[in-house]
Amino acid sequence: MTNTGLLGARLWDAVLAGDERAAVTVIHQALDDGADPEDVLLDAIAWVQGRVGEHWAANRISVAQEHAATAINERAIAALAEHPAARRDPSRGRVLVACVDGEWHGLPAHLVAEVLKLRGWHVDYLGAHVPTPHLIAHIHRTGPDVVALSSSIPTRLQTAHATITACQAAGVPVLVGGAAFGPEGEYARLLGADAWTPDARAAADLLERRPLPRPRPDHQPIDDLPHLADQEYTLVTRSRPQLVRTVFTGLEDRFPAMRGYTEAQRERTAEDLSHIVEFLGAALYTGDAELFSRFLLWTAGILEARGVPAHSLPPALDVLAGELKDFPRATDMLRLAVTRLTDTPLTVGGAAE
Repeated sequence: MTNTGLLGARLWDAVLAGDERAAVTVIHQALDDGADPEDVLLDAIAWVQGRVGEHWAANRISVAQEHAATAINERAIAALAEHPAARRDPSRGRVLVACVDGEWHGLPAHLVAEVLKLRGWHVDYLGAHVPTPHLIAHIHRTGPDVVALSSSIPTRLQTAHATITACQAAGVPVLVGGAAFGPEGEYARLLGADAWTPDARAAADLLERRPLPRPRPDHQPIDDLPHLADQEYTLVTRSRPQLVRTVFTGLEDRFPAMRGYTEAQRERTAEDLSHIVEFLGAALYTGDAELFSRFLLWTAGILEARGVPAHSLPPALDVLAGELKDFPRATDMLRLAVTRLTDTPLTVGGAAE
C-alpha cells in the first residue's frame, strides 16, 4: 500500500469511529512527516469522503453517520489548511469558488478551493448553497478572474444555467464541476459553461495551463435548448405536488396494503415520488433521457440495499406515465427508464454489473 493509501486507511478508521481529534492528528502527522498537502487532500481526504458515500449507499452507515463523517472530513481539510506546510502566498489571479443555489454538498467545492490555494491562487470560497444574486454581488465587489461553480445534483441544473449566464453577463468566465454536469461534462457544454473538469486536480491543472478568456461585452448566452419550447419541463415542474399526490393515490389503488403504511412510511414514499418527478424535470430540461434512467438505476440500487425490491419502481412510473400521457417526451423517458430497470442487473448504487 502506498503512503497515501496508508494515510487514507488511518483517516478512514478515525472518520468511521467518529473521532475528530484522531482525524486531525492523522493529517498533522502526515504533513509533519513531509507528505505533499495536495496529495493528502485528494488521495486521502477526498478518497475517504468517496468511501463514506459508498458505505451510505450500501446501507452500511446511517444518514447521521454520513453527516458526522462529512463534518470530520471538513475539519480535516481545515486542519490541513492551517498547517505551515500548506501555506502559500497568492501569486496567481483570483478565483471565486461556490456551490449552486440549493446545492448543500459543499465538500467537493471546498477541496477545489484548497487545491487552488496550494497552487498559488487567491481564492474566495463561499461554500454551499450560494444564492445567485449574492454571488453576482460578490463578483462585482471582488472582480475574480474566474468563477468555479460546483453542483452534485442534476435537479439544480436549471439554477446552474441561470448562474452561469449571470456570471458571464458580469464579465467572468465559469468553470464548472460536480456530478450534476454529467459523467463527461455534457451538461456543462449544453448550458454554456466556459470549461468543465471532473475533479479538483484537473481544475487546478486547467487553470495553470491557460486562463479562461473573459466573455466579450457583447456576449450572448447560448440558447441551445429548443426542446423547451414544448413547455413540458415547465408544466411538469410546476405540477409536481399534484403529480406526487395523484401517483400516491394511484399506487394505493393498485396496492391496498399501502393504506396501512405508517405516517413515516407514507412520508418517505411521497418523498421518493417527489424526487422522481424532480429528476424527470431535470431530464426534460436537458433533453437527455439517460439522466432520468441513471437516477432510477441509482435509486433502485439504494432501495435494494435497504431491503426494498427494485420492482416497486415500475408501477409508480407507470402511474406517472398515465398522468403525463399528453407529454410525449416525458412518457418516452418514463418508458425508457422502465426498460432499463427491467434489463439492467443492479449493484449497490444502481451501477450495472
